Amino acid sequence: MDSNHARLYIGLAFTAGILLTLGFKDAYPDLERRFRRARSHRDSEADETRDTSIRFEDNNDGAVHPQDPSFSSFVNGIEGTIGHTPLIKIKSLSEATGCEILAKAEFLNGAGGSPKDRVALAIINSVRYGTSTLSVLYPSLLVQAEVAGLITPNSGDTIYEGTVGSTGISLATICRARGYHAHICMPDDQAHEKSSLLLKLGATVERVRPASIVDKDHFVNRAKQLAQSHASEPSKSGKGYFADQFETDANWRAHFDGTGPEIFKQAGGRLDVFIAGAGTGGTISGVAMYLKPRLPKLQIVLADPQGSGLFNKIKHGVMFNLKESEGTRRRHQVDTIVEGIGLNRLTSNLNAGRHLIDDAIKVSDSEAATMATWLVERDGIFVGSSSAVNCVAALQMARGMGPGHRIITVLCDSGSRHLSKFWAEVGGIRGKSSCSLDEIAKL
Repeated sequence: MDSNHARLYIGLAFTAGILLTLGFKDAYPDLERRFRRARSHRDSEADETRDTSIRFEDNNDGAVHPQDPSFSSFVNGIEGTIGHTPLIKIKSLSEATGCEILAKAEFLNGAGGSPKDRVALAIINSVRYGTSTLSVLYPSLLVQAEVAGLITPNSGDTIYEGTVGSTGISLATICRARGYHAHICMPDDQAHEKSSLLLKLGATVERVRPASIVDKDHFVNRAKQLAQSHASEPSKSGKGYFADQFETDANWRAHFDGTGPEIFKQAGGRLDVFIAGAGTGGTISGVAMYLKPRLPKLQIVLADPQGSGLFNKIKHGVMFNLKESEGTRRRHQVDTIVEGIGLNRLTSNLNAGRHLIDDAIKVSDSEAATMATWLVERDGIFVGSSSAVNCVAALQMARGMGPGHRIITVLCDSGSRHLSKFWAEVGGIRGKSSCSLDEIAKL
């Protein structure tokens, strides 16, 4: 009898064990998902910045899948798409020179599609109080202005800026996202698609005759005047704020805090040359100020279009260009089809890092046009005029230095913003044999 009871107990225990195991097996995945979701929630509360970064994890155990609600990665608004652009290898130029020619793809910034996205956000987050600590605590320009109380979202405030296009497009986009109106003053000889895009973004666009910076009607001076007179206009609501991209420290700081560190990390701390043009000077100064202390042997090289005086300023200490001599200038500003870079004055942003610039390369319109064609035909890269200038300078540096070096430059914006001017001069794409690098590589 006792033996029968023992066998019965053992059988019941064995059956219960099987049922418990099967039940836990069915419930375990749900319990694990709940645990992961709860842990993710606690982590996000502990670190509010974590939702702006993409994380790659090994989930080979199959417990977490992209379709699972606990698996998500997103950024906060259009501002979250600014920065962390890829560093790409330009294959055709690298193969032709034996150097690694890499480019920071700034045209992939998600707001205005150029490095000016960084500056525009920095401007809207900043304010200039001389040596204000706000520029350190809040490096983004619009945020600094908001913190200082100079502008208030959704209150009718207007951001004024003088720009040849890219900064205006970035500002107009971010202003829409942050609750401001943008009023853009720009020269009337810039590509019309830029002003058309600004209008579609809801900005007020004022096209003015190109003029010297000492002229009160220069597009930058006009924007500053409008911002100053905003409060005295009874028909205008809110406050007026002058972005001042050429002179504000928020410009170069955006690249010191963002572009420079990104390049250093993406390149693994190994590069021999950094090349960029100067429209305001913020990019080349900010990146140079970050990289040079970490890479003392790094060469910083300015790429300068024809008609600009910066080449001679860097090379010879004199701001002058033959195109600017009396009786030879065709236009009121820099005599070139290139837009976005080239100056005949020194800005605060350029001066901030000018002492770190080692060399300069002059690039003609024809060289830039040939390079733009080459990049489309060989690499499928369709960029604007300033990017083409940068790539010409990178090619010439690579040919001069010889194989084995790493050269990094910037692809600023898409060629779609340069159709009616630069690309109208370049013409159509014909085939892979339509141009030669020998035409643009000065040995």
